[in-house]
Parts: sequence; C-alpha cells; structure tokens
Amino acid sequence: MSVSAHYRTPEDLPEVIPVFPLAGALLLPRAQLPLNIFEPRYFAMTDDAMKGSRVIGMIQPDESKGGSAMRPALFSVGGAGKITQFAETGDGRYLITLTGIARFRVMEELPVNTLYRQCRVDFASFRSDFIPRYGEDEVDRERLLKTLADYLRANRLEADWQDIRQAPTEALVNGLSMMSPYGPPEKQALLEAPDLKSRTDVLIAITEMALARSRTGGDNDLPMQ
Repeated sequence: MSVSAHYRTPEDLPEVIPVFPLAGALLLPRAQLPLNIFEPRYFAMTDDAMKGSRVIGMIQPDESKGGSAMRPALFSVGGAGKITQFAETGDGRYLITLTGIARFRVMEELPVNTLYRQCRVDFASFRSDFIPRYGEDEVDRERLLKTLADYLRANRLEADWQDIRQAPTEALVNGLSMMSPYGPPEKQALLEAPDLKSRTDVLIAITEMALARSRTGGDNDLPMQ
C-alpha cells in the first residue's frame, strides 16, 4: 500500500517526529497498525500530527536500559507510519490506523514542552524500506507457510489459507511479524532484521523454538494475537 507519493525517499520525511513507546507494537513498511488512543499525551500527539505531516513513530520501550513507567528508555530503532484512518468515538477516544512507511534510527531524543516525546531520527539506514516488495524473491515462502501451519495446528487455530496464499510475500512476512505473540526482544529482532529474507528467517526460527518448547511443556505456545 502506498501511503503518499510524498514519501518516496528518506529525505522526504521529517527529521523530527513524535514517538509512541508501546511494548510489542511493530510497524513495518506498508503494513497497517490500528491504535486506540485514550491518554491525554497521545491525544495531543495525534492532534499535532494531523495538523502536520501525519507521521508518528512507533518504538518499543527497552527495559534493559532502565527508565521509568512514565518515561521508559527506548530501543534505538522504530517504525514510522502515516495516519491513514482517523475516527473519534462517542466516549472521546481516537481510533487511528498507521500505515508503515519505513524504519528509523533514533539519533537523539529532544527536550520538548509537548506532553509526548519527540526524537530526531534518521531513515537513511533503511532506504530499501521505501521500495515496495523489495527482496521478495529471496524469501523461502514455502518454509514460512509450513512453519505457520505447524504453529496453527499446535495451537488449534484456523486461518483463511486462500487469503494467505494470495497475499504478497512482503505483506505476509510483515503482517505475521507484527501479529506474532512474542516478547519485546523477539519483536525487536524482527524489526531490525536487515531485509525481508532475514526477517522471514528470524520469524521461522523464533516460531520453531516456541513450538519445540511447547512440545516439552514450555509456556510459549501462545496464539497469534
């Protein structure tokens, strides 16, 4: 999905963006992430984004670096997206959808007066994110589908295999990565994988390890969210 003809290269995006720290939330290129906004700081973030570029950066808190519950330390890489859907509910919440543009690297967090956090970021390390379906030919799609089938069977889940088989490889890999039930370190590994093939390999490896643990009585046999 193309979010805008204006975001074709890293240079087209703002250098400073608002960031939304949220554990377990990945935003990958051209994938969609629905968000339920109900905190005042994120109302302000959404309002300001809608007045400007409509770009928001999703990033995971990094518990290994400390910080506080209200201001956690952040991983160094996140994913930026554009608000492509917006609705306000009767009880005052915002329902928005971000469509992924590209990953970014945090250069510095800025001292700001806004309720929400802002970072100076760099997109240049992820130039290939701007190319739709880049690297699809390198992905072992059949192995991914087999691993998915094993996971669904082990967890007694069903899926629409017609839709899955018709999905473009990029959309399939990124969608499964975003929906996967794994913890922040695994999600971050999926986000930071250098290319689509690497992300697929990471996803398969994590899933196979979870399946192996579940067969031996582990607790990682969680269903897809």
